[in-house]
Amino acid sequence: MAHVLSTRSLELAQTLVRMNTVSTRSNLELIDFVRDHLAGLGIRSRLTYNADKTKANLFATLGAGKKAGVILSGHTDTVPWDGQAWSVDPLSAIVQDWPQTDADAERVVDEPRLYGRGSADMKSFIAVALANAGHFIESDSPFAVHFAFTYDEEVGCFGVRELIADMKDQGIKPLACIVGEPTMMVPAIAHKGVYRFKCCVRGKEAHSSLTPQSVNAIEMAARVVGKLRDMAEGFERDEPRYEGFDVPFSTASVGQFHGGIADNVVPRDAEFRYEFRNLPTSDVAKMQKEVVAYAQRTEAAMKKVAPDAGFRFEPICEVPSFLGSSSDAVTRLAQRLARELRTTLVGFGTEAGIFKNAGIPTVVCGPGSITQAHQPDEYVTLEQLARCEDFLRGLGGHQRDPLNLLAP
Repeated sequence: MAHVLSTRSLELAQTLVRMNTVSTRSNLELIDFVRDHLAGLGIRSRLTYNADKTKANLFATLGAGKKAGVILSGHTDTVPWDGQAWSVDPLSAIVQDWPQTDADAERVVDEPRLYGRGSADMKSFIAVALANAGHFIESDSPFAVHFAFTYDEEVGCFGVRELIADMKDQGIKPLACIVGEPTMMVPAIAHKGVYRFKCCVRGKEAHSSLTPQSVNAIEMAARVVGKLRDMAEGFERDEPRYEGFDVPFSTASVGQFHGGIADNVVPRDAEFRYEFRNLPTSDVAKMQKEVVAYAQRTEAAMKKVAPDAGFRFEPICEVPSFLGSSSDAVTRLAQRLARELRTTLVGFGTEAGIFKNAGIPTVVCGPGSITQAHQPDEYVTLEQLARCEDFLRGLGGHQRDPLNLLAP
């Protein structure tokens, strides 16, 4: 089936990609744009801000007065592109054809692509939803559509927690949630959790000729790093497999390590950061407890030399795993709208687990591929955007409730 993307959807996708909303910056330019666009259609948006009011979430209901609604969820922030070898301006939102071989027709065809940071992850989904806002408003569907656009997903899914808290304060109880992360428009029913921690190690400095009088923070940190490596090997060796994931077991890895000031000074301080990516069936709290217990055993010898020596752990990022089901009504709805018999699992984290933990049935389904996200020359094909538009128009076109979403 041929899919045709509307000019308006492409224009809005280009507009949003051209806004620099890297997580270290404000996203208010984009949020204000969406708010003003919806206001022009008579829709009032609710904004919830971070502590210093430099970032905001947006929540809006299209189809007010209906019994309940389906959330379309997207994050507005992007990762940076510093040091990446882009061949185009990351904020250009340029559309270029890419020659490829059509295996069926045995000919070379053009595949138009929208390039730019956030084109796949995930401003295009937001843009297509926004382009079809009028369609949702005028729809005879028995359920409303909610827009839920958040900040700081890329650095820990911080904004969505504020949005959900505000939604609960307002007594809004959505039927379901569709998170539009890039899945090639194949509904995803599970992903791993992402939990990151910082470990700060305090030792006791000394001249390197007097090591017995010191506590080497780097060496003590290295022991815990070794423990993490042992745990990672244990997951790979012993953990029951969850088939469908690219890596069908939990993982642990250290991403950063800092310490020391000179070769001839025993380092007093060291710091490292690590993460667990846990299967939906595994217990990340138990993993972290094992690390802390090992550090505490190591700490006993450190304190004999320096009573204030030890380890301090700090959570950095807590993105819960997500586990839905192919039998969930929202999954079957997504399959119908996407014209897909398949479901999939994804290895990357999303806000889906947070919505699910808030009691909202959730599925992940959006245009583009995660293999393009965070990469130089990030892109999404216009064919994928057209499929997304068909999907969303189908959602707004439901004049009945065939999957009993409204059932109590």
